[in-house]
Amino acid sequence: MPISEAEVLKARKRLLQMHFESGVGHIGGNMSCLDVLLLVQHEYLTLRDRFVLSKGHSAGALYIALWSVGRLSDDALKQFHKDDTLLAGHPPASGIADIRFATGSLGHGLSLAAGTAKALKIKQQPGHVFCLTSDGEWQEGSTWEALTFAAHHRLDNLTVLVDHNGLQGFGRTSTVASMSPLTEKIAGFNVDIQRVDGHKLDQIRVVLDEPTDKCRVVILDTVKGRGVPFMEDRMEWHYLPLKKEQYAQALLDLESQ
Repeated sequence: MPISEAEVLKARKRLLQMHFESGVGHIGGNMSCLDVLLLVQHEYLTLRDRFVLSKGHSAGALYIALWSVGRLSDDALKQFHKDDTLLAGHPPASGIADIRFATGSLGHGLSLAAGTAKALKIKQQPGHVFCLTSDGEWQEGSTWEALTFAAHHRLDNLTVLVDHNGLQGFGRTSTVASMSPLTEKIAGFNVDIQRVDGHKLDQIRVVLDEPTDKCRVVILDTVKGRGVPFMEDRMEWHYLPLKKEQYAQALLDLESQ
């Protein structure tokens, strides 16, 4: 069943609740990628598929997406960022079956995803690999090496999703180490490159449903802090936790949309 707008709103509110109750930040980048994570988990992943979260700071959004499909419980979410929890600030190395690799803020997840996709090819096994990266990760040499590998081996069982919100830990990607226009640079690698609004589920579905014989890269134009006006496109929400008054305002903002 396609995920509904009501389910997306419910997930956004649950994400804010989880971060508020745990007292930790990294909310902005979680809100920018939550739409695509929910879509992939609800509509595209089967038991034979794999998902790799390369932008590890968005572990919270991944946990909420897994909660949304019944893979994590409310009790589990209450342990987010606590001592001895499986729901750490970055994806854990073990303990959650849906998470295969530990990835950090610069997690090299595309290399892991490309290797997984190639392994499926070698073993002649069905299955598709989805990998979510940040736009800041494309300043890393390892990400381009992984793309070279994926393009050379024509890994048509690999879809790379890029959360293109234009911000990273120290400012705008355009001022820290510009790779703009990222779409044109990736297009030079003989991959199926697409660009859509990362908050429009129907646009993402159209791209993911198209057949291809190459590795697919989808640039998702997103907004850091999506859905909460005082967070939107603000670098500080890469870090800040929510105060009580801010949490209340954020919920009101979401309800009014």
